[in-house]
This record gives sequence, structure tokens and C-alpha cells, in this order.
Amino acid sequence: MHMACNYHIMLGGLAAIIGIIGYIPYYRDIFRGTTKPHPFSWIGFALMLGITFCAQLFTGAGAGAWVNGVSALGVLGIAILSFSRGEKNITTFDWICFGSAIVAIVLWRLTDNPLLAVIIVTLADTISFAPTYRKAFFKPHEETLSLYVLSILKYFISIFALTSFNLTTALFPIALVVSNIGFVTTLVVRRRQLGTLSHIDARVS
Repeated sequence: MHMACNYHIMLGGLAAIIGIIGYIPYYRDIFRGTTKPHPFSWIGFALMLGITFCAQLFTGAGAGAWVNGVSALGVLGIAILSFSRGEKNITTFDWICFGSAIVAIVLWRLTDNPLLAVIIVTLADTISFAPTYRKAFFKPHEETLSLYVLSILKYFISIFALTSFNLTTALFPIALVVSNIGFVTTLVVRRRQLGTLSHIDARVS
């Protein structure tokens, strides 16, 4: 039993450390002006991570919840910076996504079912990611790829760090692994596509 606890603590600590490391280059690139976070996404991320961290603590997630606590603080800082240094082109689609995420938070407040609350928060977080997906499709070089690669790793590790493994504690980190894999794929593919197009344009000109 003691060894099992140490195992969870070790993995939880590792996931949290990877999370901290991942935010360092992202903050650096924000101040350099090369990364421009979408405010609607990062406000949503901060809310969802904070909510999920609290929910996981109350449902016995243990060390597996640490990564969400660390990430909530890192994301909150990015959300604040996004107002002055983030994406300025806010579309109707972005507003719809933001409004939908807020509605989801209201629904979360109205439920006293832990599993349903996590499902709602997971859905809201996915919706919050949509504006960043849209921006990345057109401006894939305005995101720091390493953050999302390390996010895949930290949330994957955090799943195995859960003291209590059930749908309520595991759904959110599993969804984050999937959404970050999708985003990394989008960035890589779009960067290659735009790089190819630029190369073709240069040859034509």
C-alpha cells in the first residue's frame, strides 16, 4: 500500500513538473510576440482546469489532480496576458464558442452529480479549445508547439497517477490527451502545408 502511494505521488509530481516546464517557452514566446494566445480559449481553460481540479480533489483523485492545479495557475497567467498580447481577431464563431462554454459552466453549477459535472466541464473545455483551433488553422506559427506536446505527456502520466481511477476522475485528463493530440496534428500539418505553398509561390515568382 505504501509503495502504491509513493508510485502515485511520483507520477503526480512528474506530471506537474512537466506542466511547469511546458509553460516556460510559451510565456517566453508571448513576450517575444511570436505566440498570440486566444483570450476566449485561455479564459475557458482557466475556468475548466480550476473546476476540475476541485472536483478531482473531492472525488479522491489524489496526486493525479496535481497537474490540473499547476496547469490552472499557468493557464490563468496566459489568460491575463492574452488581453494585451493575444489574438485580436475575434470572430462570431469565437463568440458562439465562448457563450456555449459559459452556458456549460452554468449547467455545471446546477448539477450535484459529480460525473455529470465532469462531463459538462469536459465538453466546455473542448468548446473553449475551438477558437484556438480556428486561429491555428490560419496562423499555425502563432502557437508554441512544445506546450501542447508536453501537455499530451503530462496528462497521460496524470491518468496513471490517479489514486482513485473511475470515469469521474479520468474523463477530463483523457479528453485533454485526445484534444492536444488533435491540436498538435493540426499545427504540424498546417505548418507543412503553408510551408509547401510558400515554396511553390517562391518558385513561381
